[in-house]
Amino acid sequence: MFRFADPHYLILLIVVVFLGYWHFFLQHGRGATLRFSHLGAIRHVAKSRPVMIRRMLFLIKLLALVFFVLAFARPQSGIKGEEVITEGVDIVLAMDISGSMLAEDIKPNRLEAAKEVAAEFVKGRRNDRIGMVVFAGEAYTQCPLTLDYGVLLNFLGDIHVGMIEDGTAIGMGLATGVNRLRSSEAKSKVIVLLTDGRNNRGQIDPTTAAQLARALDVKIYTIGAGTTQQTAPYPVDDPFFGKRYVPIQVDIDESMLRKVAQMTGGKMFRATDRKRLKSIYDEIDEMEKTEIKVKEYTRYAELFHYFLIAGLGLLLIEAVLVNTRFRKIP
Repeated sequence: MFRFADPHYLILLIVVVFLGYWHFFLQHGRGATLRFSHLGAIRHVAKSRPVMIRRMLFLIKLLALVFFVLAFARPQSGIKGEEVITEGVDIVLAMDISGSMLAEDIKPNRLEAAKEVAAEFVKGRRNDRIGMVVFAGEAYTQCPLTLDYGVLLNFLGDIHVGMIEDGTAIGMGLATGVNRLRSSEAKSKVIVLLTDGRNNRGQIDPTTAAQLARALDVKIYTIGAGTTQQTAPYPVDDPFFGKRYVPIQVDIDESMLRKVAQMTGGKMFRATDRKRLKSIYDEIDEMEKTEIKVKEYTRYAELFHYFLIAGLGLLLIEAVLVNTRFRKIP
């Protein structure tokens, strides 16, 4: 971006133009004359090159004046920038990794589908700290709150069934997530809980954990992952027949998930397939947008010294030529 800080000085260019016009057009041909009776003697005499160049000395002066005028007008080069002010959201993803998450009513199975969609959710966030809690019979922090989404995605990819003793400690998973958000100063604090069962382990029940979340202004979104049918196909490795499927009971405690969400101002969802699971995360993403304020500014750098140096350089060249090669001898 380019501008003149004092553009009114550019009016002086009119004076420079007038001086050039006066010298090259109005004064042209007003020099001394000689009378000859016959022009044959001088017709073939070439015009002196030094004389022609001497006429250009005045043009050098004019150019120097142009550069001085431009320097007075203070040319500036501007760089546009912006200051981004964000009020981020702190989010904890609490994921069930109990054995029943291997059921394949959601392809390829509940856990892998949840991991893939959660990864897409993480990649779509900006300026938010995100952490991860996993739970089965117990709960622990898989990744603390971080802005390094690459590290978070690596931890997410490492999740698998069997990391923790089996069971479904939903209350412990929520309490661990609340504990990660306890000291957060973010505008919004959110837990996204995904499970396919009901609470059957742990020292803290989900309702108590929801009360802790409400006291700390933490909002909980709950997702029940699994088909609406009574049973779901579960893979079993048979030593004689290889991999086969057996039906397992679908036992999602919707009333508990709904109560926990409502207690904290969140919302309960039910994901019956991968497409629905993705739409749920997209909806949560829209509801928990980060507030971003952008303040634009332009930083200018002074360029007048370049024009000043150019003008002085031209005057110096003109002075050297006048006093050496094109010096006038009286």
